[in-house]
Amino acid sequence: MSLTSCLLPFSQSATAPLTSTCSCHLPLSFSNFPVSSRDYYSSFRSESLVLNGGGSDLCRRFCGFKLWILKSLNLKQGSHRKHQPLKELKINSEHTFLSDAGFLEETGASGLRPEETILGTHLGAGSHRAGDTPYVSKQFLDGLLDVPRGASLCIAVVGATGELARGKIFPALFALYYSGYLPEDVGIFGYSRKNLTDEDLRSIIASTLTCRVDHQENCGDKMDAFLSRTYYINGGYDNRDGMTRLDQRMKQIEGVSKANRMFYLSVPQEALVDVACSIGDKAQASQGWTRIIVEKPFGFNSYSSHQLTQSLLSKFEERQIYRIDHMLGRNLIENLTVLRFSNLVFEPLWNRTYIRNVQVIVSESVAQTAKYSDGYGIIRDIFHSHILQTIALLTMEPPISLDGEDIRNEKVKVLRSTRRLDPADAILGQYKYTSGDKNEAILNSVGPTYCAAALYIDNARWDGVPFLVRVGTGLIKHRVEIRVQFRHVPGNIYRDNIGINIDLGTNELILRDEPDEAILVKINNKVPGLGLQLDASELNLLYKDRQVFVPDSYEHLIHDVIDGDNHLFMRSDEVAEAWDILSPVLEEIDKHHTAPELYEFGGRGPVGAYYLWAKHGAPWADE
Repeated sequence: MSLTSCLLPFSQSATAPLTSTCSCHLPLSFSNFPVSSRDYYSSFRSESLVLNGGGSDLCRRFCGFKLWILKSLNLKQGSHRKHQPLKELKINSEHTFLSDAGFLEETGASGLRPEETILGTHLGAGSHRAGDTPYVSKQFLDGLLDVPRGASLCIAVVGATGELARGKIFPALFALYYSGYLPEDVGIFGYSRKNLTDEDLRSIIASTLTCRVDHQENCGDKMDAFLSRTYYINGGYDNRDGMTRLDQRMKQIEGVSKANRMFYLSVPQEALVDVACSIGDKAQASQGWTRIIVEKPFGFNSYSSHQLTQSLLSKFEERQIYRIDHMLGRNLIENLTVLRFSNLVFEPLWNRTYIRNVQVIVSESVAQTAKYSDGYGIIRDIFHSHILQTIALLTMEPPISLDGEDIRNEKVKVLRSTRRLDPADAILGQYKYTSGDKNEAILNSVGPTYCAAALYIDNARWDGVPFLVRVGTGLIKHRVEIRVQFRHVPGNIYRDNIGINIDLGTNELILRDEPDEAILVKINNKVPGLGLQLDASELNLLYKDRQVFVPDSYEHLIHDVIDGDNHLFMRSDEVAEAWDILSPVLEEIDKHHTAPELYEFGGRGPVGAYYLWAKHGAPWADE
């Protein structure tokens, strides 16, 4: 009789020993058991594993079964699933198995009594029939409890003691952990040059962790669990040695699990290449995926960006690199493609025939000024990534799917079609302080703090439509929004009823991120009462009125990295095209030392920006 199939119901914490009549002393390795990890995990979730094969072949395959389980099963500590002990073993065969001495010796089962090592009570001739349910040794099950349980995901924050890590990254990781978007067995690692202990790091970040208003249940317990899975590595001043130590510590936490690794590189630009290459050489995951997150700016100009890209690609594949810009994690950006491609009312109008101009405004108030004191200036820090990515998402053609690479393919087409920025179409500004009664101008020394520019996309959809950008800091008002202004109604019979300024009658779509996230549509309607007077009103969707909680942008983007969704992260060719667009202005600044126009700190920005808007026939958006 031949054995045709064997069904093994099991939980994550229990299984059964298998023995065989054949005396095959095969090397006990993963290859002795021909089941892929993908197939294993899919059957593991359903708590059953089905093995098929002939009786003459199956006994050889089962020789290393127990050891394979001990080495390959991902026994997760504290899993949210409730695993039940193994209760039955159904064998659809009359074939019997006897223990193999070599196998028992290697797996540590040689000391068991015969009745404990054989599946069933007594498997003598004729004593076992198809359909019998033999018992499983309690001694064997108890032995499985000693198997180390490791992390399935390890996340390392390089630069763990910096302000960004303490204020944004660790709180975002905890929010994901609390919400169930990180596995309970996750390992969190902080890496820096300071001489700290695990407890020191936990104390540093504990004060920054909070539970959201909508998530308060068991907050303290979750926070303690998160901190208990946080570890510190002193990298010292040699990153190769430091990453070796990090790799060893990760392996201790991972155990025998198949684990993935994510590295968040919160480090200065001058240290980025050394850190990334050290990770690539010393700390990549041996079995699962490895992904690195790189903070902007992505270089200083076209040449330095190219050098950085080549260094990263020498150690990682493109799909492993996630260039993060936290402003692209805002709900407004994610909503751009949803509004366009899921609403019939917008898509037919989304072209040069109906749209007069598009304005992208990032106006940072005085309170936000400190974030741009890194010496890169606002063009390299904000314009290169956030502004151009926003325009690309707003104007791209419909992708063939929501896959990240399909969306990136469409974005890079837009960037390649965008005309290089003419210095004559850019206004640079720099804020100045007024010192007391002396009216003494104190200039900011970190380069341009304001840039107004007019961009054009030379393709069939957007030919001739100006994309007007205003981005600056030290201004009177904090505002982040996109304004799509539509053309006038041809032959409008109500033009005399609108008022003196015909631009007041222009329809406008406003996508506002700050101060109050909202979607607004300006339309013309009749003023109630006698007579015929038109007024512009706003149809609005205010998120705060709906009491919708919007996650932090770092939380959103880190979740995307873990999920493998890269559509909000710049690919290498997108980075290169963006630098090419801005190169004329950057070269003008660097080579000719173009003096920016001064504006008052806390004011409205350079006066030249108003003239630039008039030059391109666009009305200045209301403050």
